[in-house]
Amino acid sequence: MHRLAVILLNYRTAHLTIDCLRSLVGQLDRERDCVVVVENGSNDGSAERIETAIRENGWTDIARVLPSDVNLGFPGGCNFGIRSVQAERIMLLNNDTLVQPGAVDEMLRVLDDRPDVGLVTPQPVGTDGQPQYACFRYRSPISEFLIAASTGPISHLLKRYEVLLPVSDEPREADWLGFPCVVIRRELIEEIGMLEEGYFLYFDDIDYCRRAHNAGWKVLNWPAAKIIHLGGASNPLEELAAARKRKPYYYYASRAWYFAKFYGRAGLLLANALWTLGRVISFARELVGNKQPHTSEREWLDIWTNCFNPFKPPKRWEKQG
Repeated sequence: MHRLAVILLNYRTAHLTIDCLRSLVGQLDRERDCVVVVENGSNDGSAERIETAIRENGWTDIARVLPSDVNLGFPGGCNFGIRSVQAERIMLLNNDTLVQPGAVDEMLRVLDDRPDVGLVTPQPVGTDGQPQYACFRYRSPISEFLIAASTGPISHLLKRYEVLLPVSDEPREADWLGFPCVVIRRELIEEIGMLEEGYFLYFDDIDYCRRAHNAGWKVLNWPAAKIIHLGGASNPLEELAAARKRKPYYYYASRAWYFAKFYGRAGLLLANALWTLGRVISFARELVGNKQPHTSEREWLDIWTNCFNPFKPPKRWEKQG
């Protein structure tokens, strides 16, 4: 039984994985901790490059590569790694992160001191040192209306449904926390299970935090622990959203799974209807004010992806990824 097992996913970004390992390994106890690099079906030589780096840097006593033949997505890849180890704490870590000194010890200490906390996340910061959003309210049908409307008076009126919570220097409990890095206690995994593999990417973190809350656990962001998060370096969604280009199919499929799971099929239809109403409002504002749209290309169509069959089995997701 390890003290800590780090599950680090790689998909066609071996250079990021190696840099992430370099930032991480020095903070681990080489006798009690381990790192499992899940090579998530890249089929581009990533496994060999990472294994070479592990060997050349003298990490063979603590890190190993676990290859998958296909891209299992984020939840599936994490679960694949979790099943391969026994540990008191599990850290799920994106490879587009650099773990800052002391972060691992900080998060492990929190779980030791707070038996009511099921999982803890660090504060992500950008390469410029500016903090990124880490704490959120649940996505709900009303929040979909706010996201699509993007109109000041409406947002102010329904402020308690806004998804983003302000960045804080103080520890904070939230509805859900982003998972570029998270440490989960084994007892939580034993009680509620691993990540939901109905998602390929995105919404799995909201899902897991909701399940933890429903089981009576708290989820905590701990700003004293920090990681540098190279947002978008291993996945194009942020870049696509910023450019208002079409988001990938799997984003909307995961969105449908989430809303149908926690709000029912009627809740998914309501979320889509409210999003559409909000988009009508923002579109009218764009026409009057000659403003640029804030939604992604064809989003008005894509939100209906899987709407009438939200729980259909995932496709061979590697074709999408």
